[in-house]
Amino acid sequence: MTTVDELAATLLDAQAHAVLVDPLSAADAGLDLPAGYAVGAAITTRRRARGERTVGRKIGFTNANIWAEYDVDAPLWAHLYDTTLRHAPEGHTTAILAGMAAPRIEPEIVVGLRHALPADATDPELLLHAVGWVALGFEVVDCHFADWRFTLADAVADFGLHAALIVGEPLALPDEIDHNLLDALARCVLTLRCDGAVVATGVGSNALGSPLLALAHLARTLHAQNAEPLAAGEVVTTGTLTPAFPVAPGQTWVASLEGLPLAPLTLVAA
Repeated sequence: MTTVDELAATLLDAQAHAVLVDPLSAADAGLDLPAGYAVGAAITTRRRARGERTVGRKIGFTNANIWAEYDVDAPLWAHLYDTTLRHAPEGHTTAILAGMAAPRIEPEIVVGLRHALPADATDPELLLHAVGWVALGFEVVDCHFADWRFTLADAVADFGLHAALIVGEPLALPDEIDHNLLDALARCVLTLRCDGAVVATGVGSNALGSPLLALAHLARTLHAQNAEPLAAGEVVTTGTLTPAFPVAPGQTWVASLEGLPLAPLTLVAA
């Protein structure tokens, strides 16, 4: 059986050269979900060793509406890095797709933690109190397996399908709990446009019922895996509210929200 380090090296090489490889599960029948996370952890160790810093987490597949498309049945998580996270404080940015194998774009609600989040945090007020800011974001996801076909374990190992996260203008949250915001995070409606045409809409509740509930799911999962817990200052993107769409140079993508006072975010692909 191929070792975890060998599988990590295979995916790091695929990322470095923007090439496709066979799903790890096809060559390694023993690649279950824990093994996929072990490969992901080995990749994180190597990336840190070469100077990259982990700055947060992404949660993937929180939107059960897209599970059938990818033949998965649960969310996943992966690290964000200082090399993959970008801020667009004026709500407009250019994303370079060179070096990606098969990029797709996902509009998401992103949060910044002002407090560490305990594993048993389930109360919505406690969850919201841990959040210092909220913003619209675009995650550019990438897959190193042909036709985006994989097992959940493959996707976890493949960087959690994470390539880049662009964070829009943040809305700073007060220390006191805004109960209207608790409801708005679940009920807000997102509209996604490409080159001026509406391609999809989604609601905040598509992320496991609410971005806050997605955050709670992540905290529980990390605790169950004995992984590094969520710390103050981390950026967490809570999962796509719409299907993911292939993205190509020259396109302009705009995400906007109704029901939540977040500034729209524009991404020009190059």
